[in-house]
Amino acid sequence: MATNSFQEFLEGAEDVDGVRLNWNLWPMSKVEAAKIVLPLGCLYTPLKESTTRPLKPVDYDPLLCTRSQCRAVLNPFCNVDNKARIWTCAFCFNRNAFPALYNTIQDLQQLPEKQSSTLDYRLMRNPVSTPPIFLYVVDTCVDEEELMSLKSSIQASFAALPQNALIGLITYDRIVSLWELNTPWMKSFVFQGSKDYTAKQIQEWLGITVSNVAIHPQATHPGGHPRMPPGQQAGMTNLPKNNTSKFLQPVSECASFLTDILDQLKRDQWPTPQGKRSLRSTGAALSIAVSFLEITYPNSGARIMNFIGGPCTFGPGMIIDDDLKNTIRSHHDIESDHAKYMKKAVKHFQSLATRADTNGHTIDIYSCCLDQTGLHEMKCCANLTGGHIIMGDTFDSSLFKTSFQRVFDKNADGNLKMAFNAILDVKTTRELKISGAIGPCVSLGTRNQYVSDTEIGVGGTSQWKFCSLTPNMTTAIYFDVVASASQTGGAQASQGCIQFINQYQSSDGYQHIRVTTISRNMGTNDYAFDQEAAAVLLARLACHRAEVESNGPDVLRWLDRNLIRLCQRFGEFHKDSPDSFRLPPNFTMFPQFMFHLRRSQFIQVFNNSPDETSFYRHSLLRGDCYNSLIMIQPMLVSYSFYEAPHAALLDTSSIQPDRILLMDTFFHIVIFHGQSIAEWRKAGYQNQEGYESFKMLLDAPINDANELMMNRFPLPRYIVCDQHSSQARFLLSKVNPSSTHNTPSGYYGDGATAPVLTDDVSLQTFMEHLKKLVVTSGAT
Repeated sequence: MATNSFQEFLEGAEDVDGVRLNWNLWPMSKVEAAKIVLPLGCLYTPLKESTTRPLKPVDYDPLLCTRSQCRAVLNPFCNVDNKARIWTCAFCFNRNAFPALYNTIQDLQQLPEKQSSTLDYRLMRNPVSTPPIFLYVVDTCVDEEELMSLKSSIQASFAALPQNALIGLITYDRIVSLWELNTPWMKSFVFQGSKDYTAKQIQEWLGITVSNVAIHPQATHPGGHPRMPPGQQAGMTNLPKNNTSKFLQPVSECASFLTDILDQLKRDQWPTPQGKRSLRSTGAALSIAVSFLEITYPNSGARIMNFIGGPCTFGPGMIIDDDLKNTIRSHHDIESDHAKYMKKAVKHFQSLATRADTNGHTIDIYSCCLDQTGLHEMKCCANLTGGHIIMGDTFDSSLFKTSFQRVFDKNADGNLKMAFNAILDVKTTRELKISGAIGPCVSLGTRNQYVSDTEIGVGGTSQWKFCSLTPNMTTAIYFDVVASASQTGGAQASQGCIQFINQYQSSDGYQHIRVTTISRNMGTNDYAFDQEAAAVLLARLACHRAEVESNGPDVLRWLDRNLIRLCQRFGEFHKDSPDSFRLPPNFTMFPQFMFHLRRSQFIQVFNNSPDETSFYRHSLLRGDCYNSLIMIQPMLVSYSFYEAPHAALLDTSSIQPDRILLMDTFFHIVIFHGQSIAEWRKAGYQNQEGYESFKMLLDAPINDANELMMNRFPLPRYIVCDQHSSQARFLLSKVNPSSTHNTPSGYYGDGATAPVLTDDVSLQTFMEHLKKLVVTSGAT
């Protein structure tokens, strides 16, 4: 297969399957795997929305291998015998008979399972008895204007929810209120925010009878009958009337009443003395929300949406006291072990995250404040349960309002673009074993023949649980090559397979099983390397190490060692001759990606708060390949009178007085006006007759920025700045500092060279050092 057609095949397969590998030829043995330096891995998007071939669900159950230790699903790589009516499993080579229901099918090769590498099975025999649950947890210790904006956004979200969805409301300041929704007057159960209540205490005080609650059973491995008769439909079963209905009501029945409660809701009535912070019991409120759902709807699809406007200063989970003289912990405080409340708070929120994950409940965190709110301590709640983290300055900003609105986006069928309570099961052929996963998931502890002894990320299992899934949520899965040369027979054509079985509760009211099976040849070749996927997979590993080790220099040294070894393995050079160093075409951008990763906010914590670092890493650990690559190396587009808009180098040389630059970092969209452009704009030339072209030039990046932000989640911060202005730092901090105040040529303040005040090395200097280390023996 030619390189171009092979690349087209990979792009088409990724669009359908949602799988992108760093190596598209797999090493033939463990010895060969050690030579490729980077671990074999893939980026898997379980709910990938194809742009070329929309995936329509099929209304029958998947056909499973009958061997109990395998249970792989029929797929295109299985051999089918039409005469004998059997199929051979591609994973364990077991021969399976087709059920009698398949006797009417003459050509079994035409089955959808044989035609498509990805199928979505809708289990019509197994409707979900409980609709999705949305529990709003609202901080009232915010300014009146902030609270008004927040209430407005929450009220608007009711219209986007399915009408049968159950909703509830918890508000908190120094006390926590769980509101009743089936009474004609405002009534709530009140809890002290200084205490951490057990689930049993809450159950007794609320008078909840567990036996009367509809509990959806834990999702099980796909199995059962192979096919349900066409046209047989199963609807949503009615919820039993029980005493939990006063706290959770269908949207169709309580939206207007809940709107009235929110309208009358006031900010914290307790006076806050001067020089003090409001007493905010975030930890207790979240604990009550987790306990309430734990005793009422365990193992059901539910979201706890926590809206916070400041740090927890009271009760369990406290990260700072109420005295404004005491500042919230910084990275330096954490490293020097001077963060007084952090360890206890982290322990509290980790306990809540584990309980929520066990019961399949998702925790979202919507943090809007000019100061830190404790995302560093609470990040595990969203990271382990697949929840969203949205961080903004105010609840009145378009960043929060638009991002929150997009949480409830719907597909063409009118169903929410979210899934609940998913279980991902990964199977491999004998050449590979599973090392682990890095993403918004937790281990289910399923140790079987597919699991490697080498652990990467969340390892030691072949199954992971996802409390929530969205179309762009992506997990990195790493593999270990265990085949020996004798097992593969030394044949280049030997193939390996990986199957992803993802069972989840869809918003359409049914259990779905999405099965994706991929296959690649065994061997090694330069053209099979995907440098973009490799950069993202290595970045996830680096972030994971940074979270576990909390030591930036060690992570940098680890990244550098991997880069040097990769260049030594695949580069061409003469010993001790840096000028002779060359990389194959598929590797040329990889060192540049690593250069920008080393400088990024994912590795460097300087000038970022712990909350910001947690938010950035959270986004990287769940983003797809395209978005993650933008986070690592931002895109830059240049606009000028002399040429059409085009991609520009992410370098200080791209900054010119007569240019406009548009930079997309995923988190920020920056429109940067060169000095001359800014002066002409301030003079108002764009409003004068005869300067229509200048107006078009000013409008072009704005239109492109609006298009970029149209579907981005969360909405990026939009910044318009001029050269030499204070906000120009957003662009200057990302470009390659090829020209700085230390550069001999030019001088500080020269608009043509646009120096940057930094001591960071440039990409050119970085590459020169890399070449020297690569060609020097014993450099690693």
